[in-house]
Amino acid sequence: MDKNETTKICSASKKCGGCRYLGISYKEQLRKKQKYTEGLLGGYGKVLDIEGMDEPYYYRNKVHHALGRDKKGNVISGSYEESTHKIVPTDTCLLEDKVSGEIIRTVRKLLTSFKIQIFNEKSGYGLVRHVLVRRGFATGEVMVVLIAVSPVFPSKNNFVKALRKEHPEIKTVILNVNDRFTSMVLGKRNITLYGDGYISDILCGRRFRISPSSFYQINPVQTKKLYETAIEYAGLTGNETVIDAYCGIGTIGLCASDRAAHVIGVELNKDAVKDAIINSKENKISNARFYPGDAGEFMTGMAAKGDRADVVFMDPPRSGSTKEFMDAMIKMSPDRIVYISCNPATQADDLQYLTKHGYKVRKIKPFDLFPWTEHVETCCLLERFRNAKDHVTFTLDMEDYYRIKDAEADKEKR
Repeated sequence: MDKNETTKICSASKKCGGCRYLGISYKEQLRKKQKYTEGLLGGYGKVLDIEGMDEPYYYRNKVHHALGRDKKGNVISGSYEESTHKIVPTDTCLLEDKVSGEIIRTVRKLLTSFKIQIFNEKSGYGLVRHVLVRRGFATGEVMVVLIAVSPVFPSKNNFVKALRKEHPEIKTVILNVNDRFTSMVLGKRNITLYGDGYISDILCGRRFRISPSSFYQINPVQTKKLYETAIEYAGLTGNETVIDAYCGIGTIGLCASDRAAHVIGVELNKDAVKDAIINSKENKISNARFYPGDAGEFMTGMAAKGDRADVVFMDPPRSGSTKEFMDAMIKMSPDRIVYISCNPATQADDLQYLTKHGYKVRKIKPFDLFPWTEHVETCCLLERFRNAKDHVTFTLDMEDYYRIKDAEADKEKR
């Protein structure tokens, strides 16, 4: 694709709000994201060129649609209009996997033909609330999750049979029960209606099991580039003890395992930890261990015992890491920290804290995992200061940087 190409047109974009960069060329999008990242992280070092996509369409391997009815009573599906619970009907999306979109359209048709009620948020009446489709781009395996308010699904066997007749690539169908009136899409209970209750995908030469609620990056093409860069930054020689914090289903740690002596993963989501343990076994990896729990508490416990790690991979949620986690990590004094973030703003706050406590940012690389949106992913390498002189020099450099930024801000005000 020519990166100067102007985007395709989407009739739902103004209401949906998911693609704020529709209407400008992909080259201009990358320029904006580069500038945004430099503005937030540039004070810590040179921001390398952003890694864009050759084909920045239909990249989402996870597609979620809310279900409802239009004024004529027809079943509709799509995203919520920004800041509302009003559904913007969507048949095709420039970001969503095409196969997943076809399956969702079939689900809508079958819900009508089987006369299954769509949940109405205002009245509290109905059954099915959402449909979620996940597809392994490398394996072609498909998971369909029907989110309902009750575990009782009428004619469930015939419904699944009809769905698979039109889409035989579906490997598993799951009924997720969510009877809570919250913004959470998935409930805690999963009932497998067909298949094994999970799918698999291949990333960086590893096969990963993915359950309904497990985190798995939505853009596998860019994720491969991101993880390869992260592992390169880690500088592993085969002798290191590595911590994979906020590890999800173990993707980063397992991809790096053949270059490390030991891998320790920690993740709050217990289902994801189960997947990580199974993934290590299925990939015949014997030097990785995964534990359920809060990453900050886990690291604090390790630090209290005097444990040490040579390298820490950290990929926290959008809100960033916690002081508890970072204090424990600083106490463990890893030689290198590879910090992956989906929110450079909170990452900047964390980098400021880490650079005041013995670390210097060596490399910063942004990745476009979410084309046509404002989001940008970043990968930063931090290294522990070798000596006090190194720390003092870096502190003076940062003071000069902020002095210049303050002067520029004052000039703009005038």
